[in-house]
Amino acid sequence: MGVDTTTMTPPPGTDALRDDAERILRALAGDHARLREDQWRAIRALVAERARVLVVQRTGWGKSAVYFVATALLREAGSGPTVLVSPLLALMRNQIEAAERAGIRAATINSANTDDWSEVEAAVAAGAVDVLLVSPERLNNPGFRDTVLPRLAATTGLLVVDEAHCISDWGHDFRPDYRRIRHLLTELRPGVPVLATTATANARVVGDVAATLGLGEPDAEGVEPLVLRGSLERESLRLSVVRLPTADQRLAWLAEQLPRIPGSGIVYTLTVAQANDVTAHLRASGLEVLSYSGQDDTDTRIAAEQALQANRVKALVATSALGMGFDKPDLGFVVHLGAPQSPVAYYQQVGRAGRGVERADVVLLPGHEDEEIWRYFTSLAFPPEERVREVLAVLGDAVKPLSTPALESRVELSRSRLEMMLKVLDVDGAVRRVRGGWEATGTPWTYDRERYATVSRLREAEQQAMRDYVATTSCRMEFLRRELDDSGATPCGRCDNCAGAVHPTEVSSSFVDSARQSLRRPGVEVEPRAQWPTGMAAAGVGLSGKIAADERPESGRALGRLSDLGWGGRLRALLGPGSTDAEVPDEVLRGVVEVLANWGWERRPAGLVVVPSETRPALVGSLADGIARIGRLPVLGSLHRTRPDGGPASRVNSARRLAALHGAYAVPDRLAEALRELDGEPILLVDDRVDSRWTVTVCARALRQAGSGPVLPLVLALDG
Repeated sequence: MGVDTTTMTPPPGTDALRDDAERILRALAGDHARLREDQWRAIRALVAERARVLVVQRTGWGKSAVYFVATALLREAGSGPTVLVSPLLALMRNQIEAAERAGIRAATINSANTDDWSEVEAAVAAGAVDVLLVSPERLNNPGFRDTVLPRLAATTGLLVVDEAHCISDWGHDFRPDYRRIRHLLTELRPGVPVLATTATANARVVGDVAATLGLGEPDAEGVEPLVLRGSLERESLRLSVVRLPTADQRLAWLAEQLPRIPGSGIVYTLTVAQANDVTAHLRASGLEVLSYSGQDDTDTRIAAEQALQANRVKALVATSALGMGFDKPDLGFVVHLGAPQSPVAYYQQVGRAGRGVERADVVLLPGHEDEEIWRYFTSLAFPPEERVREVLAVLGDAVKPLSTPALESRVELSRSRLEMMLKVLDVDGAVRRVRGGWEATGTPWTYDRERYATVSRLREAEQQAMRDYVATTSCRMEFLRRELDDSGATPCGRCDNCAGAVHPTEVSSSFVDSARQSLRRPGVEVEPRAQWPTGMAAAGVGLSGKIAADERPESGRALGRLSDLGWGGRLRALLGPGSTDAEVPDEVLRGVVEVLANWGWERRPAGLVVVPSETRPALVGSLADGIARIGRLPVLGSLHRTRPDGGPASRVNSARRLAALHGAYAVPDRLAEALRELDGEPILLVDDRVDSRWTVTVCARALRQAGSGPVLPLVLALDG
């Protein structure tokens, strides 16, 4: 199945090669398409010189044309298939469609098509695939890594690394698997060309990519690498910042102005909760929009992408899950409700617009809550050394591989941070993913404190750059281009600072009133836990499997999420770090009462029970008293805390959190008697907030075991 490079047809002469390249491009992009000079330079280097090439060019420049044309030429010369490492499913779908237009047979192996893997692998082996698209995570899937990857490495004719900025230190938290490409490079035969492409990279990122892919020195055959960096100028983009003081006004601005902006586009938000809230309000305002986030299943995301492609919707309201790879040349606008953390991320997202139209509007609506969200995401950075050493010690002592859930029960990390850390350790060679879980390799590992400190400093600097972008009175496009180290940056003459404000900063009062009502509409479902965490026996807790239906809470309600645009700000002030314990504000109590009024329960609660609070007793107590007074419900009493809370650290991990709470709440005799007297009627369980949901789960179980009827959690805030 291997390809003998000595028998490959040599590439034709330069003129003939360019003619062939132009022919393939026309099949790919239409009869009028012509290669840009740097596109040709890249293709020639890959095909004629088998070189390594880094292309840093703006979105819409035609980077995909380079690797599809090069693939077709290399395949005609007898080379093996192209392996394209691609980060997002949306990008893969667009690329496969583009390849098929040029007669290039493309296939993909990713998490969304596991049923097709065997068929795809067989097609690759049979030579029936020209381009194989794989996600970086596939590079360390045990079966793929040990069985498929060696065969691919032996036959690959071209390796393409798309969105290569994910290789950089800034990208490790997003896709640490990108760093595995270094290992894949060492497995390739000598003389296999390599192409890395990105639209958004400053000098630091370019240096990271060049170092990882060996682009800083000649390859084993002595071929010099080629770096093609073009201007990031986008003549179609009209950049603006509209500064409005409240979330009500920003949402109202969207509802009022979006219909006036030509075309269809994307509205970006910083969180999933915001995407859902904004979508609901815009739809209620008569706009055809759909939400889009990483929490949506694949079919839902595909349907949303297709709706926008066909202009059946005005906009997708999306998180950064739509930040790369969505290809719609006539996208008319990109609006950000909240600022991303860096100019690199911002330019990556706004670059989706205006690729095939003369004008596209790019508007940023910054909010006071943006920096709180930045701080939250920053808190999810690589764990401190003691946590990493703890994981390595547990794996080192294990007699067999440990699954991620089993490991989670033994260490003090949340599932998401644990998974990210394991990937980084795997890339560094300290652990290895195998069938059945993870194992330590025994390879010495050094905590690169300096690297993580550098990344932290860079994050802070890039966050400051976004503040400066909002505040600048100079050209916005020039500002962004300079932040991305584009040496040719000059004033654009088109942005709001160059040409004057394009979009109004006044919002009609009727739109503001509507937005305020939408954002202040209280009530978020608190879904009950249905399953105990895996591996609780290792923590000395005898709970496993499904939570018995007669021991778990019912679906509950929260006034709002801490990340909401509406109640979020008020709740963060009430419950966030540095807040003082005080009686519940009237405005908040009224919101809770409205939640109760709109709950729609089958049976009205007959009383309420309080979860004792060590940090906010006045808040929780006054909340319970207020509900009892207005709702004419008896306060049946409070659970008894048998030991102090396990502390904030134990909140980050389901297994550890449950272990800290197990047996920590008891039902006093007087409360148990009151519960039995209600003869199975529902009760409210009142607390200030839920994060992991294990507190209300444990408390509800204790109450049900003491003889209560259904337990309905009612809290002020839901984390997330």
